[in-house]
Parts: sequence; structure tokens; C-alpha cells
Amino acid sequence: MSGRGAERILDLVEWLAEQTAPVGLNEAASRLDIPKSSTLLLLRILVDRAYVAREDGRYRLVRTPGDTANHGVAWATILRIAEPLLADAVSVAQESGFVAVLTPEQRVHYLVKLLPQREIRYDRDISGDRIPHQVASGMILLAGLSDAALEVYLASVPAFGDDPDTVRAKIHQARADGYAVNLVGRVEGAAGCAAPIRGHDGAIVAAINISGPRDRFTAHLDRSVKAAVDAARRASETLARRQANHKQPLGGRQ
Repeated sequence: MSGRGAERILDLVEWLAEQTAPVGLNEAASRLDIPKSSTLLLLRILVDRAYVAREDGRYRLVRTPGDTANHGVAWATILRIAEPLLADAVSVAQESGFVAVLTPEQRVHYLVKLLPQREIRYDRDISGDRIPHQVASGMILLAGLSDAALEVYLASVPAFGDDPDTVRAKIHQARADGYAVNLVGRVEGAAGCAAPIRGHDGAIVAAINISGPRDRFTAHLDRSVKAAVDAARRASETLARRQANHKQPLGGRQ
């Protein structure tokens, strides 16, 4: 591949990593400002290498180099932006921090965890996914669903022994507050809060979660909420700046 071709394929990967929905060939060609035939060739290369999936004539990035997620979704860009900001939040809150996303199967998947430098701290196995309405990060991620999609999800809630009306009220409260708090975690003795990371279009794409031992966490709740909200806001701003930097056609760089 020529130097120009290598630059274009990297431009395409970077742009696809920021999209929250599959994109069409015409849209990709327009954004890169290159011929459709060249864009199609690049997309075919990415599909052949299993970086991109083609679904109903549209394309979705499913992994990036170093991305180990096993849900068929590329989250490397979110993790790259959010992890250093999560570290700041953990330092401020002095509690454990996590970056969470919602899988296509509507489960909470944790991309990373960071623990505070203190002797007694809350740890969590992040190898398994969680039921969204049972954790603070999941409540925030559910708050990003459309009303119709939320009702579909709520129809499954009774299977877990929970009341849909109660869950709906908590999600609406999270939408109004801009964060969610769960003082009765599924892990005994744990509590947490979460705030949304938004994409350039305002859609919730991930959550910053701060969790700790319930009594200590409750005593310093405001500190943890502020740390989570500030980190999520900064991550959202960074995503927006990345999009703004791509306002000029990507293929037009010299």
C-alpha cells in the first residue's frame, strides 16, 4: 500500500472508531473526501482483516489494534480517552474507578478498573458482564436509550425479580440528575455512582463509575459524584474536540 493509501486507511479507522452506528459507503467517502471506489477498497481490506463488519450494506468497526473486547464492538477509542481521566477521578475520590459500556446484548461490560492507593478498597472482578439496572453504571447507560428501547428493556426486568416501574423511575431520575447513585450494590457492602460519557452527537456511549465500601462511600458521596461527573464531562469534551478536528475532509490533509 502506498504512503497515501496508508494514511487514508488510518483516517478511516480513526473516523469509524468515533461512530456510534454503522455507516454507509457514501457517508464514509464524503467524510474522507475520496472517491467511492477508493473508500470501498479500504473498507474491503478492513473487513478482510476483521477490523470492520459489513451489515446490511453498512460498515461498523468491531475492533482496533490492541482491542480485546469480545462483544464485536470497538471500544478502544473510548478507553484511550477515558482511562487517564478515570485515574484523576480515582485520585480525587479515593475510591475504585471503572469505565463501563453497554454491549449489544444489553449488559454492562467494564473496560478497565483502577484502584485507589489505600489499604481498604473495593475491588470487582470485571471479567463478567452485569445486569444494567442492578448497577449505577448500567442505570446511566440505560438512561441513554430512547423511550421505546427503554420500554423493551424494562419488559425483561421482572425476570430478575425487579419491578419495572421502580427501575423506570430510577432511570428517569438519572436522566434528570445527570448521574446515578446506587447505595445498595449487588456486591454486599458496596455502593457506587456513575456519570455519562457522551459522543459528539450527545448520545451516551460509556459511563465513569466510582465505587467503594458503602459506609465510607456514603460519608463522602458528594466527593465521589463530583469526581465521576467531572471525569465524564472531560471525556465527553475530548470526544467532541476529536469530532471538531475532523470537520475538514480527512482525505484532504497534505
